[in-house]
Amino acid sequence: MAVLTTGNGAAPSAEEPPDTGARHQLTAVTGLAALSLDAMASVAYGPEAIVLVLAAAGGYGLGFTLPVTLAIAGLLGVLVASYRQVIAAFPDGGGSYAVAKAHLGRRTSLVAAGSLVLDYVLNVAVAVTAGVAALTSAFPGLYGDRLWICLGVLALITAVNLRGIVDSARAFIVPTAVFVGAILVLIVVGLFRDAPVSTEASAGHASVLADNATTVGALLLLKAFASGCSALTGVEAIANAVPSFRAPAARRAMRAEVALGALLGVMLIGLSVLISRFGLQPVEGVTVLAQLADASLGHNAAFYVVQFATMVLLALSANTSFGGLPVLLKLLARDNYVPHVFGLKADRQVHRHGVVWLAAVSAVLLVFSGGDTNTLVPLFAIGVFVGFTIAQTGMVLHWKATRQWDKVLLNGLGALLTGVSAVVVTAAKFHDGAWLIVIALPLLVALFEAVHRAYGRIGDRLGVGRVPEPPHREHSLVLVPVSSLTRLTSEALTAAVSLGDEVRAVTVAHPDPEDRAATEALERDWALWNPGVPLVRLPSERRSLGRPITAYVRELAAACPDTRVTVLIPEAEPERLLQRLLQNQRGAVVAHAVRRDTDAAICRLRFRLGK
Repeated sequence: MAVLTTGNGAAPSAEEPPDTGARHQLTAVTGLAALSLDAMASVAYGPEAIVLVLAAAGGYGLGFTLPVTLAIAGLLGVLVASYRQVIAAFPDGGGSYAVAKAHLGRRTSLVAAGSLVLDYVLNVAVAVTAGVAALTSAFPGLYGDRLWICLGVLALITAVNLRGIVDSARAFIVPTAVFVGAILVLIVVGLFRDAPVSTEASAGHASVLADNATTVGALLLLKAFASGCSALTGVEAIANAVPSFRAPAARRAMRAEVALGALLGVMLIGLSVLISRFGLQPVEGVTVLAQLADASLGHNAAFYVVQFATMVLLALSANTSFGGLPVLLKLLARDNYVPHVFGLKADRQVHRHGVVWLAAVSAVLLVFSGGDTNTLVPLFAIGVFVGFTIAQTGMVLHWKATRQWDKVLLNGLGALLTGVSAVVVTAAKFHDGAWLIVIALPLLVALFEAVHRAYGRIGDRLGVGRVPEPPHREHSLVLVPVSSLTRLTSEALTAAVSLGDEVRAVTVAHPDPEDRAATEALERDWALWNPGVPLVRLPSERRSLGRPITAYVRELAAACPDTRVTVLIPEAEPERLLQRLLQNQRGAVVAHAVRRDTDAAICRLRFRLGK
């Protein structure tokens, strides 16, 4: 059976099970839990990123925290509105890749896809290291083992996702609800405070606020805006994974997108209002969110609930990538830009190969960084801004074609803002490691192109898209390698005479006295048995099993070019795993040699051994 598809055909789905029911797909609520953790967790570092930049202008600069956050919230609204339209227009998923493919051309779509792949992979590594960093801050004795803890958390998230996206969503509903509830309670309680109820968390820590600054330049505000836009990472994940939702998939995905935008906007604005209300300043070693929890709720059990919920959600926010990237890889596989194996879907609606690949690459990044968040953060969020800009630009063309000018202006403004943010973030973080993304993105696009060309060449050789010649019958010759006379030999010859017009048994004879005696004994027994199949001796001066057989196959192919040669390799398959380890692997050696050196068909006959 052929397993390769090229052209516009879909990737193979040999692993698809009969059970593809709705119970393995997402609702709006479970979709929010499975695909929004990245965006939700960003409230832990988005406002802080703004504050840290504005701190360069002293207390006067911190006064611009709320205006910058409102600008980001406005951009969030534009993105949510845009991605709702992306979901409706492209219900097969793919987000910015699908939009660019439809409106901006193949090469731009690959840039969008590459940026999303990089961002998803980096999101896993950053999320896991950030969550573990929160853990080691609470328990400093674990700091030396942070890499192993990171790998353990990654293994846990991978295992949950291999069970299915719905199972992962159910597992993460409670942590998500606890985090969102804790942040909302923090905001509501804080709005009724006239002053911080506690400053114990920041006591004794040095301030990072600059002195004697009385002006704020446009470049500083732009940099603060760009840094704060890290809170918008993950907004695109729902649009990328629409096929994972239960029917009507597009409607459920749009509801989840709106809910995500509303919750994220409320939390970002609420936290920024409290930062201004309490006059908080960034300090070394304590997060802004921790200071807000201390100021609003007090240094008590509620404070630790917020910290623990933040730690858990940061670690689990990697799940956004496990929900979005495998679907994107499936679309790329369908379009022949990545190996078709990424299009396979196993039970529970899992794109298993995409999940495993994402986990493996993320593990390499964790080892490379030593489990240190600061090593990875400069690489993060650049790719998602590229994807945002491409998606917004594509939607501008989409609305222009239908003359919906209000939406053209909305998406045009979004494209301008995200494009400026992408340039500013890249420039600001270039020397901190962002240059790796600048190099990696073109290389990834080149890799997509190389895979596409390879599939194109294969398609040309297979004649994909052309009507093939009608099938015709040819003389069939089946060769059966044998080394002894057993029940396995009888079963193999029975199968061979059922398959071919002519059958020959072949045995490799070596010059050693012991081997020569064994070969002569086999020939005597064969003559007495007389199965009606000739036994051909293949002499070999070397201790080789595959080469004599492949040489004989090539000799037959040259002498009888109209004959179809099949090599049927009988193999005993013991019932127990330990017994399988005792096998000599002769069949695998022969199969490898025949496949490598000839065009003969290979048939491996498994003879199952009972107890």
